[in-house]
This record gives sequence, C-alpha cells and structure tokens, in this order.
Amino acid sequence: MALHDIVSPLPGTFYRCASPEAAPYVEAGMSVESGAVVGLVEVMKQFNDVETEVAGHVTEILVDDGEPVDAGQVLMRIEG
Repeated sequence: MALHDIVSPLPGTFYRCASPEAAPYVEAGMSVESGAVVGLVEVMKQFNDVETEVAGHVTEILVDDGEPVDAGQVLMRIEG
C-alpha cells in the first residue's frame, strides 16, 4: 500500500474539529473513505473542507489543531 499526503489547499489555520466541543474528524489509526472530510482550513472567517482523495488508514497527523499552515503543506498521511 502507498502513502498519500493530504495537503492544505490554502494558507490559513488548520482545525481538526468542526467546533471546539466536537470530536476530531479523524485520529491516527482510523479508516477513511475517499471524499471524507479530515479537517478544515480557515482563511478570513471562511472555512474550507480538507478532503481525502483516497480510502485507507490515517497513519500520521502532522499539524496540531489551530496551527497556521501554508498552501501545499502536508497535514496528514493516509496509507491506502
């Protein structure tokens, strides 16, 4: 199985949850389907879904909740 990088589509702030009281979209070790939302990037109060293009298992989450990210920065890796 190959590792696939999930990258930020935009520069902004990465969020692992839909709201502060919500559970994270994914955790390391979880299975995801293609097209699943795995996080959000906020830019000027606009929230953009980060989706996976592959199905598989989340092997690494490289960015903490609320951390600034750059466009193209690897957020997590999925083995699929």
